[in-house]
Amino acid sequence: MTPTPTTTPTSPTQPTQPTHPTARPPKPWRASATYPKPPPRGEGSPLTEFIDAMIAIGQTGQVFGSHGIGKTATFFSHIAESHPDTALVFVPAANLTPDDLLINAPVRDAGTGELVLRQLVMSVLTPGKPFVLLIDDSLQAGETIQSQLMQIACNWTLGEHDLRALGCVGVFLTDNESLAETSARRGDLAILDRMVTVRITANDTAWRVKLAAKYRDWDLSGVFAVWNSLSPALREALSPRTLDHVLANAREGFPLRWGLPLVNGARLALVEERGGGRSDDRTLEVLDRIAGALGVPNPGSVPDPVRKVLRAALRNRWSVLVQGPPGCGKTELVRQTVRDELGREPLYFSLPVTNVEDLCAPIPTSDGTLENLVARQFTGDEPKAVVWDEYNRPKDRSTFAKLMEITQEWSLAGRRIENLRAQVAIQNPPYHLGRKLLVSRNNIAQATRFTASIEVEPEDVPANEWLIARYGPVAETVLEWWKHDIDDEGRAWVTKRTIERLVKLHLRGLPLEPALIYLGDGEYAPVPLTALVDRLANRPVTGLAELAGQVDAWEARLRRARAESTEGGADSDVVHQVLANAELSQLQRHQETVARLVALLPPKLRATYLVGVAEDRQRFWIDTFAALRKR
Repeated sequence: MTPTPTTTPTSPTQPTQPTHPTARPPKPWRASATYPKPPPRGEGSPLTEFIDAMIAIGQTGQVFGSHGIGKTATFFSHIAESHPDTALVFVPAANLTPDDLLINAPVRDAGTGELVLRQLVMSVLTPGKPFVLLIDDSLQAGETIQSQLMQIACNWTLGEHDLRALGCVGVFLTDNESLAETSARRGDLAILDRMVTVRITANDTAWRVKLAAKYRDWDLSGVFAVWNSLSPALREALSPRTLDHVLANAREGFPLRWGLPLVNGARLALVEERGGGRSDDRTLEVLDRIAGALGVPNPGSVPDPVRKVLRAALRNRWSVLVQGPPGCGKTELVRQTVRDELGREPLYFSLPVTNVEDLCAPIPTSDGTLENLVARQFTGDEPKAVVWDEYNRPKDRSTFAKLMEITQEWSLAGRRIENLRAQVAIQNPPYHLGRKLLVSRNNIAQATRFTASIEVEPEDVPANEWLIARYGPVAETVLEWWKHDIDDEGRAWVTKRTIERLVKLHLRGLPLEPALIYLGDGEYAPVPLTALVDRLANRPVTGLAELAGQVDAWEARLRRARAESTEGGADSDVVHQVLANAELSQLQRHQETVARLVALLPPKLRATYLVGVAEDRQRFWIDTFAALRKR
């Protein structure tokens, strides 16, 4: 930690400060697998010493450091543990609007009874006991807010209010100086001369000790050794916050790459520059080394990824990001899974039509302060989960900034959201099928707020079952066409939303082409519909329903194929493809047919039905094979 002393003696005209709270002695050490004994002095937190010193001398502290190294977390944990009689007032500057801190409002004068104009201050600045004010992301605030923040930092006042008189015993500003994350630099010497400024690195916070306590039964010494062995650039990319997310995904048996953020739609890569324009992508190597240090696998994928990660989010209180192409059924699957797991509807917000005022708004109160009213949905102590749909298509920047507080601190306008169990952001990638989508950009600080960031493909979203349940045989026919009659490129153009339109138009007796995505100038998505028209006209096709209707004949074909070769034949391949592509509800409906036919397939084909499938589908096949052995 490199201190930059830029202090000025306190003016004798300033009001007397409240008595500074005394830091309490540290708590008795609680052992973990990583630290059975207290860690060495170097693995403590110099930042906590700086916090205590600024409180003691009554100076404004400015803390700069890269994202994800534990700056904000250190304030929350240290003030709570070492200054239990002091409140921490957290103000996320990135999402402030001019009326959030201070507003002019008419109030009735107690002496004259007249209406007078008075400056009202936000109610969180009047907690009724000594408090430390933390202004986070201070460089990301707009110009109007910056002037308010600088008055606070320089004079510990806000408008006509003296923060010391309200009980303030410390003021701190934190942020990352990188222009990639902020839009301004603080260069006014009159302002800088009022603060004590430090630049810190990950080694100045106690993130190792905190991670060891969080994953108490894991010895993280090997993980820390891997992190220490990386170059400075890779350590900055794999920040302690991101490493925490990697560990959280490892705990659940998920791919460790899900802990790496999606920045502007692309997975953060751990790339090491070699000079001469050469670079090495070390992402897989580093993640595999972390998995090895933990003694856990690093799978390339998991079946049914969306539902698995949502269940983990609700169980562990995660924020997760789900990115996938439009029309694949992401939103419906997320809402249905949350509904099933939580027993109630999620709080749903579509960002293109969401204003800041839909979330919270400041209003004057009778006690002369500003109280932020939050939307009714966020109140109450019942379990909640929030779905932020079209996350990267916000209506305006202020709304997107407001979400930073919710996803980072699980609070809104400084007010904790009771019993918030999970947050799910859903978005599209910047490009799909070679076309640019109108989505906004994010930065690394915003991207690293999510414990798990997953990219899904249409096959990862089980929307087919929903289509079959809703539209019956017609949907089954269209899905058979989608699976068997068109190539991969055609399937990419035909989303689940498109399939639903095809079904609806057919049921109304209308031409099918208008159901395809319209590309302009009379051109539709390049997908041939002849085979679909044939299927819908009941021309000969082979699907599970057709196999069930002629099960004796197909059983005889499979017996002949098995007699000719243990590898099976063309008929074996047809049956295998039908069974592999059938939806679970179809397999269950034709269970007797499936049992009769699968018994005659080569063992190597049967084995594929258990690999990489969802648990409910795997259970079906396990039960089916168990029944075969009893025959």
